[in-house]
Amino acid sequence: MTERLLPVPEGLAGERLDIALTRLIGLSRTRAAELVAEGAVLVDGRPGAKSDRLLAGSVLTVDLREPERAPALPPEPVPGMRVLFDDDDVVVVDKPVGVAAHPSPGWSGPTVVGGLAAAGYRISTSGAAERQGIVHRLDVGTSGVMAVAKSEQAYTSLKRQFKERTVEKIYHAVVQGHCDPLSGTIDAPIDRHPQHDYKWAVVTGGKPSVTHYDTLEAFPHASLLEVHLETGRTHQIRVHMAALRHPCVGDLTYGADPGLSKRVGLTRQWLHALRLGFDHPSTGERIVVASEYPQDLATALERLRAGV
Repeated sequence: MTERLLPVPEGLAGERLDIALTRLIGLSRTRAAELVAEGAVLVDGRPGAKSDRLLAGSVLTVDLREPERAPALPPEPVPGMRVLFDDDDVVVVDKPVGVAAHPSPGWSGPTVVGGLAAAGYRISTSGAAERQGIVHRLDVGTSGVMAVAKSEQAYTSLKRQFKERTVEKIYHAVVQGHCDPLSGTIDAPIDRHPQHDYKWAVVTGGKPSVTHYDTLEAFPHASLLEVHLETGRTHQIRVHMAALRHPCVGDLTYGADPGLSKRVGLTRQWLHALRLGFDHPSTGERIVVASEYPQDLATALERLRAGV
């Protein structure tokens, strides 16, 4: 057993336990949460919860045990996932709804990583074991364009491009009501929701988050927006639009009207990663890949246009 005693410094007073572990030891957020869930982290001698807020001077006892993992399942094909671009460095897919980017604790459904492996693709081994080749992610309930690095050079290049904000990320979203102004920028920090750990929120002191939007079309009960992400926080579009009181249609997690969702036939948020543009890691050529709306979003849009 490898056990470490870690006093909580003043700079981490008030921080969540899982975040503090990532900063004190350099663990991934996922691994920190796993250790806490396994009872391997004590706060002043008592088992901690990942959302516990720490006090300066408290002592963390951390058992850095090996992860308790279920046997790896063989990769499985992902029905409906199409390859939009492919070469020796990068593969870009059209991710269907209901598919995660990569395996994670508590998720037993299909993943982009698993689908590519089942189809015979070899991807970069850079990154955490469960996220190899992943340079950005889409929510399980969000469809559209997603790039995966196949070479180590591509992984490094694409991660840098995302960090430097030179990647073009264009989404289409249908939100409730009509935005005022019709075009604008939302600059509001995002972090985990203070009361509900499963979602995110605009929070003072959160990570800088910038979303640009333009109204393309207005309907009686909703609007079609084109959204450009300057940053890439988890649930960013969903959180920012909900903060404006214009949640994505169908997004019940962030306050969408369930009645409207039912009338247009949606069981997920109307949000689609429409276009992705990046500089090719080897040639420097600008690559732009686009995806069409999937059938459920297209049908809901037509119903809104009809005044449902």
